[in-house]
Amino acid sequence: MNKLCLFVALFATAGLAHANSACDKPRDDFDGLYCLNKVYQEADKDLNDEYKKLSAKLDAAGKSALKTGQLQWISERNANCSRREGNNFYVNLNCATKTTISRVQFLQDRLRECNSAGCMNSKL
Repeated sequence: MNKLCLFVALFATAGLAHANSACDKPRDDFDGLYCLNKVYQEADKDLNDEYKKLSAKLDAAGKSALKTGQLQWISERNANCSRREGNNFYVNLNCATKTTISRVQFLQDRLRECNSAGCMNSKL
């Protein structure tokens, strides 16, 4: 029974390693898009998590400033990382990912300030 569990664990680990390495050398543009999207989705999850953590620390004025700043950031991200041409809509996932990671860092910095020196609404 233990040998079977070990085999299953090794097989699952090998499968994960193969899945992870597939993004190291995508076979075509669709594989590349899939991998970029996975990274973007993780960055977006981090963004939402950090936003919630920071928002929970803020007073009403801080929450309002955070929301205003976030909506402005979304508009800027969309303007810089996407475009419409007729009925088509294009998103540069590399741009969106880098922009999102940068925003996550900003939110983490504000949260660090809240936890140490107190929340500074003027920085939101």
